[in-house]
This record gives sequence, structure tokens and C-alpha cells, in this order.
Amino acid sequence: MLDWGGSGRPVLFVGCYLTGHVYDDIAPKLTDRFHVYAVTRRGVGASDHPATGYSPERRADDFLEVIDGLRMQKPILVGNSCGGDILHTLGARNPERIGGLMYLDAAEDPTLTLADYEPVTVRREHLPARVGAPSDPVRFPEAERRQLDERPIDPAIRRAIVEDNRVRPDYARIRVPVVAIYRTTTMEQALKDYPPKTEQERAALNQAYASSRAMLSKWQRDLLAGVPDAKIVELPGANLYMFLSNEADIIRELRAFASSLPAQPGVEK
Repeated sequence: MLDWGGSGRPVLFVGCYLTGHVYDDIAPKLTDRFHVYAVTRRGVGASDHPATGYSPERRADDFLEVIDGLRMQKPILVGNSCGGDILHTLGARNPERIGGLMYLDAAEDPTLTLADYEPVTVRREHLPARVGAPSDPVRFPEAERRQLDERPIDPAIRRAIVEDNRVRPDYARIRVPVVAIYRTTTMEQALKDYPPKTEQERAALNQAYASSRAMLSKWQRDLLAGVPDAKIVELPGANLYMFLSNEADIIRELRAFASSLPAQPGVEK
């Protein structure tokens, strides 16, 4: 468990296959208003590596033990990628203990298959070639890079996490405020990155874009069906690790989210 200090409402970062050190850059920039923590989930980094126990419920229990042990009052949970399953579980099972849930490309349903989305036929053989190199990938904080080198995740544990994570989110039981941030692209950017030379290529690019939007729309509809007041934010061009690629956007949205939450006795907003 990492504790960057600070004062105000607790913020607890939840990761996926990385350790809590992946938040080393953003966390200190939040301590003026929040008490900031991160937990490295079981099976990752220096945490315990049992062969079993990777269901969302068991991992949520790990986080609840931390919340209880540190006597956190109504923390905001901020989860990235497959860390969303822990947010779903705690928000539905222990809403009285949680202040709010902030999903960073994490509010999706891992049980869905392509048949569950609005089908869009994509002629991939006709897609135009990319022009220029992709944008630079994010750079992990130094401590996280060391963790990846010294303690790479066991492939068997990674498979266990993936398989145990195939649980449909019970959004309808969530009784805490939610903000869900998704990485997206725009058609304008797609045309710049993959300029079509023919109408055939343009049609294929339109199909690919429509397919990606269908997936995103399904995730958002499902969330809003269960949590109608959830705030949806789209960040065009963001990386999966948007707290690194779009740090200022995430800080802004977290501060705004915290300001919208009801005040709790003894807890600063």
C-alpha cells in the first residue's frame, strides 16, 4: 500500500496488472485537497501471489480491509482498466463505505462478445494505411518500471485474473455517485491518421469507426441503465493509462467530481 499523504477526502487508486507505483506522478499533485493512497492488488508486484482468490469479490475484500484498517471515511475509488471490477463490486456491495467511483477506461463488461454489440461489417482488407508514426506511448514512473523488471506478473496469475474477471457488472446495485471516463478517437483524427485514397478505403474506415463507436455506446448505455446519474466523459486521443497521457484532464475531472459529492460528517469535500 502506498500513502502519499495529503488532507481532505481519501482517494484510493486501484490498478489492473500494474502496481500502485504507476500513480507516482499524478498522486502528489492531488495531496493539496485529498489524502491519496494506492493499493497493489494481489498477484502483482510485491503483494501476495496466491494461486487462487482473484474473483472480484475476493479482491474487493482486500481493498475493504485497507479501507477499514486505515479508517478511511467515504473514499473516492479511482480504477483503471480491469481495476473496474473492484469498483463495481464495492459500489454495489458496500455503498455505505464508499464516497464515489471514478472509472478510467474501466466501466465495461468483460462478459460481452462481438455478438452483443450492434454488428458492423468491417472490410479490414480495404482499410487505408496509417500515415506517420503513432503518438509516443506513455512512460511509466521509474518505480513502476523497476517493479515490472524485478517482479513481472506470473502468466498463470494473469490468466487467473482475466478468467475470474469475467463477471457482468451489477450496475443496478451501485448506490454511489459515478463518473466514467473513456478514451476515444474522432472521425477527424481517424481521417488524418488513415487518409483514404479511394472511396473503397473511405467506406472501410467509416465501418471501422462505426464499429468502435458501437462498442463504446454499448458500454455507456449499460452503465447508464444501472446508474442513470453517472457522468460520462470522453477523452479523444487518450491512452489506456489516461492518468499519464491526460494527467491534467484526470485531475480536473477528479476535483470536479469531488466537489459534486455530498458532504459527510468529518470528511472534507
